[in-house]
Amino acid sequence: MLIKEIQEFSDIRYKARAYLCYLFDRNIPNNLPGVSVNLINEGFDKIAHEIECFEAFYILDKNGIQVENNVSLDTKNMIGKDSNRSNKAYYYRAVREKRCVLTDPYPSSLTNGLCVTASMPVYDDKDELKYIACMDISLTDILKLVHPSSVDSIFGKFTKFVYSMFSLALFVVAIVLFIQGVKSFVLKGLDNINISEVFESTIVLTLALAIFDLVKAIFEAEVLGKSNHDNNGASKTMVRFIGSIIIALAIESLMLVFKFAITNPSGIIYAIYLIGGVAILMISLSIYILSLKRGKVDRDY
Repeated sequence: MLIKEIQEFSDIRYKARAYLCYLFDRNIPNNLPGVSVNLINEGFDKIAHEIECFEAFYILDKNGIQVENNVSLDTKNMIGKDSNRSNKAYYYRAVREKRCVLTDPYPSSLTNGLCVTASMPVYDDKDELKYIACMDISLTDILKLVHPSSVDSIFGKFTKFVYSMFSLALFVVAIVLFIQGVKSFVLKGLDNINISEVFESTIVLTLALAIFDLVKAIFEAEVLGKSNHDNNGASKTMVRFIGSIIIALAIESLMLVFKFAITNPSGIIYAIYLIGGVAILMISLSIYILSLKRGKVDRDY
């Protein structure tokens, strides 16, 4: 699920930064005479009334040393005074860029879960850096705050439930196809099995495998939150599913060639049409994968 949340954060990152930095700009005094820790803490109090899901507020001096203990709703998180945070991204990025910044998700030292930090440099009226105001918020909470339709919202949980039900239904279909494919030759002796039944069983089992691959990909991507794309950006679900369908159709066309060659040679043209359709599918899939590879190379350059 963490992979899914990180992907969602990358989609709403700029919106999240804009919102958090707006709150900082509106409530934290900046470029004013007499900027002090007390004034910044008053600004934190105002922000806390708008964002109740924060993990901690804290203030760093111009050298990256924490001035006071964290401001937090959890008393065990009220620590950190005199800690050196000059090597943290939320410190040196804010100092270097001279503006409010939002970090990438990283493991929180307070909760051990993933969090992000918004930080803003605070200057006096002479444009001299005095403090860095920081706010930690968990990755899950920032998604709920900025992206209400995230996977942890009510609708997100309902969506996962629906995908789970569809995955279960398709899995049952795959099991039924598997049983039918095996039963057609297991219940008969080897002497009673003809070639056409072997081909038919192979087609049914191939379709069962294709549906099972589809179920596995849907469940991993939509329920477990695992990535469903390879390095080229291609959907593993589509490539594997279409590949299985191509195999099944190729077997079917081969079976039709044998069947028409023996019983009705004039009908072999239909098998040729099917072979042509399989070839078109293979060419289309190849073009799709090739175009994604070329697109990735262009983006890299």
